Amino acid sequence: MSSASSSHAILTEEEKLAVEAQVERLLATPFFNHSRRFPSFLRYVVDQTLSGNTDNLKERTIGIEIFGKPADYDTASDPIVRVTAAEIRKRIAQYYQEPGHEGDLRVSLPPGSYIPQFHLSQRETAAIEADHEIAPAGVANLVPPMRATMATRSRLLWLSILILLLAMVFSALAWRHSSRSALAEFWAPILDSSDPILFCVADQNQYTTLSLRDAEDPAHQVLLKEQVTAVVIDDLSTITKVAGILQSAGKRYSVRGESTTSLMDLRNGPSVIVGAFDNAWTLRLLHPLRFHFANDPFMAVFSIVDSSAPASSSKMRWVVDRAQQMATGNYVDYAIVARFTDSTTGKPTLIAAGIGRGGTIAAGEFLSNGDLMQIVRNRNPSSSIKNIEVVLSTQIIAGEPGTPRVEAVYSW
Repeated sequence: MSSASSSHAILTEEEKLAVEAQVERLLATPFFNHSRRFPSFLRYVVDQTLSGNTDNLKERTIGIEIFGKPADYDTASDPIVRVTAAEIRKRIAQYYQEPGHEGDLRVSLPPGSYIPQFHLSQRETAAIEADHEIAPAGVANLVPPMRATMATRSRLLWLSILILLLAMVFSALAWRHSSRSALAEFWAPILDSSDPILFCVADQNQYTTLSLRDAEDPAHQVLLKEQVTAVVIDDLSTITKVAGILQSAGKRYSVRGESTTSLMDLRNGPSVIVGAFDNAWTLRLLHPLRFHFANDPFMAVFSIVDSSAPASSSKMRWVVDRAQQMATGNYVDYAIVARFTDSTTGKPTLIAAGIGRGGTIAAGEFLSNGDLMQIVRNRNPSSSIKNIEVVLSTQIIAGEPGTPRVEAVYSW
């Protein structure tokens, strides 16, 4: 089994050194060296496997040890371990797909498992068979056996160190843009800022009473006079998705309602603005851009327009008829996701806004979906993109949005 040795086999010290050297080569590449989370995760599962502690490689244990989660955290609602493992699998696959790695010792993280496996390539197997006695069938051999001469061991160790140093040098110079995931690339202008991030969310100030429940009899409600500021519950889907991304990146943020957000607030750092026709800041900041929101004087027809469209054509490409929206609950909603440096505030700004509430939910899904981000990057492969607008659509059925679809992309 020397050509496909499992990590569950008992490895010699030389074999462990070879695995560790290969892992460090992986982590020195741009697939991993831009992240703190991925190297910590991969080193942990490899170290535990080489030490024979595979019983520790459970989702909850990894969440506690690597991500600092409490011992009783809910793995069903917090998928950070599963998401990180999936991303690591993808990056490992990308590394081995590049030319020049065909002969490398292969490290893999099988789907559904957090126990890594280590495999020899055919080239490595042939080299070992030519120079050393082959172990009996069923015995794992990743590097020459323990009875190899001291000189051979020393050469292998120095060769591994040399390869590692060369990999670190070349990886720092090559493929910086291509190695960065589309999701990380999109979020970089927001997350790279050292300033705290401001959420500006649509609010409603129309309530003058607050309904409270009796502690002794929760079925009994009492109405109290109080000025209440409310947030549309569907907007919370987008707010929580974005907040999760910010928390994973260790970013500080605060939340303010649209009616209490000032221009000075937006000038203090990056901002994330949620909501369209119920958020004046969205309408103000998007209006100078190519894609922005519009409506008729009677607020019966809402749309996203393309200001670059010829004057002879209709600029209203994406339209929602409120009468149809209210009567059937079945229609196509549209949204804008825009990430740009605003000329007024001078700060990175992210807007996620739908014509209807379903559109805003679709915008939030886009912001956390690496596959949709990759579609956008495929349309704009340039590494010099600083600002981008994306128009999305989503089919609404019985008031519930479906999967977002990318309608248009513009970058500058």
